[in-house]
Order: sequence, then structure tokens, then C-alpha cells
Amino acid sequence: MSAAAVGPVLQLRGLAKRFGPTVALDGVDLELRAGEVHALIGENGAGKSTLLSIIAGAVRPDRGAMQVAGRSYAPSSPLAARRRGIALIHQELSLCPHLSVTENLLLGAETARWGWVDAAAARRRALALLEHFAQPELAPDARVGELPLAARQVVEICRALAADARVLLMDEPTSSLQREDVDRLFGLIRRLAAQGIAVIYISHFLEEVRAIAERYTILRDGRSVDSGGIADTSTSHLITQMVGRPMTGVFPERAPASVGGGEVLLAVQDVAAPPTVRHASFELRRGEILGLAGLAGSGRTELVRALFGLEPASSGRITLRDHTLAVQGANPAQRLAEGFGYLSEDRTREGLALPLSIADNLTATRLAACVRRGGWLDLGRQSAATRAWIETLGIRAASPWQPVRTLSGGNQQRVAIGRLLYQDAEVLLLDEPTRGIDVGSRAQIYEIVARAAAQGKAVLLVSSYLPELFGLCHRLAVMSRGRLSPARPIEQWTPQAVLATAIGEPS
Repeated sequence: MSAAAVGPVLQLRGLAKRFGPTVALDGVDLELRAGEVHALIGENGAGKSTLLSIIAGAVRPDRGAMQVAGRSYAPSSPLAARRRGIALIHQELSLCPHLSVTENLLLGAETARWGWVDAAAARRRALALLEHFAQPELAPDARVGELPLAARQVVEICRALAADARVLLMDEPTSSLQREDVDRLFGLIRRLAAQGIAVIYISHFLEEVRAIAERYTILRDGRSVDSGGIADTSTSHLITQMVGRPMTGVFPERAPASVGGGEVLLAVQDVAAPPTVRHASFELRRGEILGLAGLAGSGRTELVRALFGLEPASSGRITLRDHTLAVQGANPAQRLAEGFGYLSEDRTREGLALPLSIADNLTATRLAACVRRGGWLDLGRQSAATRAWIETLGIRAASPWQPVRTLSGGNQQRVAIGRLLYQDAEVLLLDEPTRGIDVGSRAQIYEIVARAAAQGKAVLLVSSYLPELFGLCHRLAVMSRGRLSPARPIEQWTPQAVLATAIGEPS
């Protein structure tokens, strides 16, 4: 990747944006060169997504100026931005679930012939775009709403590529991708940069930023506070500039998994949930964090959902505190009553009720604690309980009644985890608990999870991020083609052994 010697392809000067009393941006400067990958770094709520929305024409700034290729740029809509060569890949996917992959990829840019959509040409174009990711199961005719999250993210990326943009805005494009797809995406980005296309790349994974970007700009509290070359800057400097203070470590010190004398709280034997889960057996002890690794489609998410009664299990045995639980026909209401708490990998579609308040979300699975005699909801009690958890979890919010959709991703995730803790669940089933959140918020969530285990909760943690598993877990098991490996102490694993087991090779 080499930036051209000509002037910048995109210039931002003093951009500011306010949403009511909330200041989202308060003076952002950024310069992007042709053929450059420029990392935009910052905590959740720093203003990164707002900035990309302004560049992409979805939001208008209150003040400041933009230029594209030396000409004034003030798009009135995303369509106007696309006509100037700018395309945005959203973090929270903006696809039409009822349409096919092809229809989503070419929406607004359909291939037409004599006024009619040329279906054959559209399909060929879709196949050419999908070829970048070599996913044969991702068919052009597949309905997007029926695809798993990782496949939908690939569609979102390919949709931006279909626009033939000169500037690509990538907001957490790898948050649901496996390592193999991340490598393919990075190869594609390098090829695009070599052709002179400029990329603004948002990621909370600093190792990704180092692998793909040349320069960076850091936002904090809506302002650009630092910029420079990635190769010349230490990771500790980046983190300090992001959070505004030095950080000693991302992961808390691992406490021994000995709370309750290592009592087996949950025992799972020979559980199957066809077609994705073929066989899974493990024991989960009180005070333990058991990691669950595996590639996309391996069955790890489906296993957790089957344990919580969201997916039908066909056979097996589940024991909680020596009590045998129903396997076939189980449902989430039963599991809640039995002491399970579940965190979905997809917080916007399943994990939270975004239009509702923090209070309503946080108390949803144990609302009875806020109901007074006579069956009336005690709003004062609900508010007091929510305020206590807002303080305990470090949620940045104006009040318990603030809608969850107005919070940053990291604060939304704290609310989702707080619901499980308020519920006082004994077994926490956490699926990708830090997907799409910044390093500062991740460190806080790691601390919350570790504290829950230290208080005697049993935690089953699904993650695609190996450093997370190695930094938090006491033991680890790997899912491969629907089969779960034996769990071993984390010290007996290496990243290479995890990947070898995930692809079915002996470790």
C-alpha cells in the first residue's frame, strides 16, 4: 500500500455534531490519502460511527467542512455520497432481510436492460463479488434473513464493494468474521488500496489495526486527540490516548476456580441438536469460566442456544446441582426459572429491546422483584435497582429511563450483562460478550465476568477472539463440525492447538 503523492482524497476540518444535549462530535480533523488505509480508533461513544455517518451522507454536521478530491463536499443523502464515490459498511448491518443476497448487493444499482432488471447479469455480478470470500454456501439466491450473522456481514461488505467507491468507510467489518475470512478481507483491502482506493477502518482490535493500517486518528469525547503512523506508535500509547489514562492491563488477574470447592454446577452429557450439534459433553464448576472456541458454523452458538432452550435438542442429559433437567421441549422460560442466564451474540436483534429504557431492559428477566403487593410495578423500586447496577457496572447514562438505543455499544453490552446479574443467574451462557466494543469497555466487561465467577457463578464463554479465551478462562473446549472436544486447563492449550482442533486436526 502506498499513498499517492497528490493531495488528500478526503479532508475533514472542525466537524461537530450535537444530538439534543449529547455532544457526539466537538471538532474532528482528518486527512485521508488515495491508496491509504487509515485507522479511526476510540472508545465506544467517542464519535467514530457518527463521523462515518456524516461522511456517508446519513447525518449532517452542525459545523465544519469537508472536501473530496479538493472540492467542497456536503452530501444531502447516502445516495449523493455514493455518487461522489463514498460507501459505508455499517457495524450494525443495514440489510433487507426479506430480499436475496443478490438483491441486497445491487440495491439501488441494479443491472437493467430495456428498463427491466437483468437477473442473469445481476447474478453474475453477485457471484463475482462473493468470490472474494470463497464461501460456496453463501448463494446469490439465498434470503438474507435466513443467513447466520457472519454471512450477513460478508454481504454487507460486498454491498459496499458493488458501489465501485473511491473511499470505503469500514465500521467494524470483522466483528462477526472468523480468522480465515478476516485474512481474505485484509487481502482484498490491500488489493483495493493498491488500485488507489482509500479506506477509513474502524476496529476495536488493535492487532487488526497494526496489520492493515498505515496511519491512525484517535477520537476521544468527540474530538480528534492524536494521529500518526501506526508503525511508529506503541500499543500502550494508543490505549492511553483512547481512554485518556494509562491502563496497566486488559485482563484481570485470573482467580483460581475454587469457589464452592469446585462443585460441579452444570453437567452436560451427549447433548445433540441436529444438524449443527452432533455431540457435546462437559462439566461446568461453580466459580469457573469455561471457554468454548470454534470456527463459524462449528455449532458452538447452537450448543449454547440449545442449552438455553432456544434451539431444539434431540437427545442427551443435562444436570444442574444434581437435578436432571428436561432436554427435549425445554424453553427459555424454564431455563430462566432454573437459574440460567443467556447473552446473545447479536445484541441489537436478540439481546436488548432497544426502544425500551435501561430500567426495563435490566430488570426484564426478574421483574417480579420490582412488583409490589397487588401486582403493580413499583417504578421507584425499579429505578433504585437500576441506579445501583448503573453504578456497579459503570454504565454511562443520564438516567435509568434513558432508551437503550441511545447508548454506545459498550454501554449497551453492560446493560445486557447487567440483566443476567440482576436476575442472579447461577449459570451464565455468554456468546461473544465483547463483540464490537472498544478495548476500554472490553477490559471493564472482563472484570465484570471475572467478578461474577469469583462470586460463585459458573460461566460458559463463547468467543472467536483467542486472546479473550486465553486471558479469562480456567479451562477450554473446542467445537469442530458439531463435536465438542474434552475440556482441558487453559495452560494445556496453545493458539495453534486450538486452531488445529477447530479444523479437525489432532492437537
